[in-house]
Amino acid sequence: MDILEVGIPGKWEPNLPDGHISHFALDIGGSLIKLVYFSTNDEFDVVDKAGRLGKQSLGKGRFHFANFETSKINDCLEFIQTKQLHLGGCQHLEAPPTDTTIIKATGGGSYKYADLFKEKLGICLDKEDEMDCLVAGANFLLKAVHQEAFTFMHGQKEFVNIDHNDLYPYLLVNIGSGVSMLKVDGEGKFERVSGTNVGGGTFWGLGRLLTNCKSFDELLELSHKGNNRMIDMLVGDIYGGMDHSKVGLSSTTIASSFGKAVSDNKELADYRPEDISRSLLRMISNNIGQISYLNALRFGLKRIFFGGFFIGGHTYTMDTISVAVHFWR
Repeated sequence: MDILEVGIPGKWEPNLPDGHISHFALDIGGSLIKLVYFSTNDEFDVVDKAGRLGKQSLGKGRFHFANFETSKINDCLEFIQTKQLHLGGCQHLEAPPTDTTIIKATGGGSYKYADLFKEKLGICLDKEDEMDCLVAGANFLLKAVHQEAFTFMHGQKEFVNIDHNDLYPYLLVNIGSGVSMLKVDGEGKFERVSGTNVGGGTFWGLGRLLTNCKSFDELLELSHKGNNRMIDMLVGDIYGGMDHSKVGLSSTTIASSFGKAVSDNKELADYRPEDISRSLLRMISNNIGQISYLNALRFGLKRIFFGGFFIGGHTYTMDTISVAVHFWR
């Protein structure tokens, strides 16, 4: 489980008390459960039209973010129970009284695990379409949050100023267990134009099989210590250390991911898990970058936004995707 906390308007403040929980929502994906709740210590008593007493926030507080492996959903349920999130302000005062707590949720797991949440915690999941939420969230962040979007190339982050009058259309690439690519034309106006089944779930699944890592974060950390050149076949390996300048390929360009494993005459145990995870991350990131660029080209889009937990501030992942886009451009 990973937990981050952020104060309003965006200052990171870990390990602070929760205060009064006023909002709580879930995104239950194929690989990870993402949970967010809002707490405030600034509140006052209010009485609704039916004479019921409740609490009203002043609007200042703190967002808390947590994630869990979907396969360990009981850890998420225990977290909710311990924090008593389902007993907070999850319904508006105007709503009729009910013994069931209603929580906004999205993702396929909001359907798959609906009965489990009802049985264990008395929570009814009010399901929202994840693509609608994704686009609405992206549009809001790009318009309302200063320095939300940035480029990342060769280890350098550069924030991008977004002209709200020139935002649309754009390609939104959401990298979860799989990858969805959405052409966004405006508020609530979008279509899914492409995607790939090779995403974060692929990285994690193959990584567990090949390295015995027990978590996504462990696998990602392992990749930071690896050298993909020990496993990937480069152009220079084929051309005797030389570039293939005729077609614009440098000697360091990957010609075949995991290609050296064909001729090395080694067993899996002979390879370093660090190198395997690095090669795997590079392969998937390159593939996502290439498909994204080709779809942007297909629809004449000049801007691509990448998001999702696979990105998650991971520098090597971001850099690899950027390199892939620039290479094909």
